[in-house]
Amino acid sequence: MDRNQMIGLGLIAALLITYAIVFKPPVTEEDLATPAPTEQAAVTPEQTTSQSEESNVLTDTIETDYTDKYGAFAAGAQGEATDLTIENEVAKFTFSSKGGIIKSVELKEFKTWDGRPLILIDEESTSQSLTLQTVKGNINIADLYFKASQTGTSLVKGDSLQFKYTMDLGSGNSIEQIYSIAGDSYVVGYEIKINGLNSTIIGEQMNFVWQHQMKRYEKNLSDSRIKSTIKWYSLAEDLDDLKASSSDIQQEQLTEPIKWLSFDQKFFNAGIISEKGFTGALVSTDVPAQDTSIVKNGEMRLAIPVADLYSGSKNQYYFGPNNYRILKKVTPGYKENIYLGYKMVSWVNKLIIIPLFQFLEKYISNYGVIIMIIVLIIKLALFPLTRKSYLSMAKMKALKPELDELKEKVGGDQQKMQQEQMKLYREMGVNPISGCIPMVLQMPILFAMFFFFPNSIELRGESFLWATDLSTYDVLFNLPFTIPFYGSHVSGFTLLMTVSTILYTWSNNQVSTVQGPMKSIGYFMPIIFMFVLNSYSSGLSFYYFVSNIITFGQQAIIRRFVDEDKIRATLHENKKKNANKGKSKFQQRLEDAMKASQEAQKQKRSKK
Repeated sequence: MDRNQMIGLGLIAALLITYAIVFKPPVTEEDLATPAPTEQAAVTPEQTTSQSEESNVLTDTIETDYTDKYGAFAAGAQGEATDLTIENEVAKFTFSSKGGIIKSVELKEFKTWDGRPLILIDEESTSQSLTLQTVKGNINIADLYFKASQTGTSLVKGDSLQFKYTMDLGSGNSIEQIYSIAGDSYVVGYEIKINGLNSTIIGEQMNFVWQHQMKRYEKNLSDSRIKSTIKWYSLAEDLDDLKASSSDIQQEQLTEPIKWLSFDQKFFNAGIISEKGFTGALVSTDVPAQDTSIVKNGEMRLAIPVADLYSGSKNQYYFGPNNYRILKKVTPGYKENIYLGYKMVSWVNKLIIIPLFQFLEKYISNYGVIIMIIVLIIKLALFPLTRKSYLSMAKMKALKPELDELKEKVGGDQQKMQQEQMKLYREMGVNPISGCIPMVLQMPILFAMFFFFPNSIELRGESFLWATDLSTYDVLFNLPFTIPFYGSHVSGFTLLMTVSTILYTWSNNQVSTVQGPMKSIGYFMPIIFMFVLNSYSSGLSFYYFVSNIITFGQQAIIRRFVDEDKIRATLHENKKKNANKGKSKFQQRLEDAMKASQEAQKQKRSKK
């Protein structure tokens, strides 16, 4: 409360006190007189009996109304909603006696981007219905009342708890919902079982509907929306999802049995898993027009055979983080809630990067340092390829005088120039694409990192230097305006990555024979990436920056041990040896491909 507010409240209090004193009404003799006792009419036994009969009639009328509406479920239609909270080491689960369902889940180890408790589901954002077709019509048991066998409690690692919600309908009829929770797990076991009611339930399936508003937990709203969707995994082990990048309404009817479905967001998901599989699933999502606190609305409509309910339909819920180590233990395929890239690169993340990352975080708490160590390990492992690539460029540089002579000799005839170049390469024993092969072999790792860092929950909320969260963009300073495709902020790590990449390109051009437009492209690409990565994960930009710095160091070491004069002498020695030697199969195929390309160009020009 500031000074002005305190003064204002003081003046108001003074006015009220003055008003009470000055304008207090005078005390009269009537006010001081003791009031005479009021005579009450005596209540006769006949009147008491009459009131009791009226109450019984009212109760019977209410019971009849419930029976007419709910039939055999009438006993469950009356009750009071009470909450039950089970807390373990990682989450706080709140259940409600109304419906016997999970009412809310709070993840204890995480906060939203603005520091609030991370509530994954609650009664404002989530609703469930479990509808049975009965002789009295459709009955949603989520509207009825259950009795819990457990009171609220806390669990620790090593503990486990099973409890049930029972709706006793009399005459041996009942519905049970059985939950099980471990002391350190995000998984909630769930079984629903029907006892009796054979003549009451006439439908063949229970319709389960789960509507969920996926809340905003991250700073970047647009990124959160394009990474929020509904995913599902079939019993045939096929993964699919609704198109996450679209802001239009997405809907799909699933014809095959489904093992699990999830409301999947960038770092968290809420899902349901079936032991036998769901049938007749219908899923849909849409983006709210104005509400920026909700990234997407989602809905799942599933069918559970009633026959399974009589024996007990066993399922599981998952409410937790998209942590690869945790998800792969939940159920087959559930780890695919984390998108780690296309198949050609995802294996790098799954088999190399994630295990390495998890090993290092056991001993190092600073994730910026972990990133630097990972870069160093990868660069050391790839050093032989880096050395081979540099030596190939050095050989090409050693051939530059001969290539310049060919240009003067051939002139502007490009076809003739290409033929003479191939002949020179063959004589000198140089493979013109050998320098590219090591770079191509490194591409899966570079692309794997592009998917790993933005989707790694380990980096979420972790700070390093000026970056407050390595999973999203860092802000060195904000701009007073917005640059199209760039934004209104400057990412410091992206800027460092851009400058270091330009310097790296310049350094390579000192030993490269690339000329013309291709040489200029090397300088434009870092600028393009600066625009792309400015709002991307700062951890990724930092990784690329450190990678460039280590590459500079590696090249400096290689240069110390590379004698360009010796390379040139070796090439001329190769020329003497290969003077009477035939073409290799690879060289022959390369020349044949070039001739075919030249012939195609001639035919194209002749048609014009």
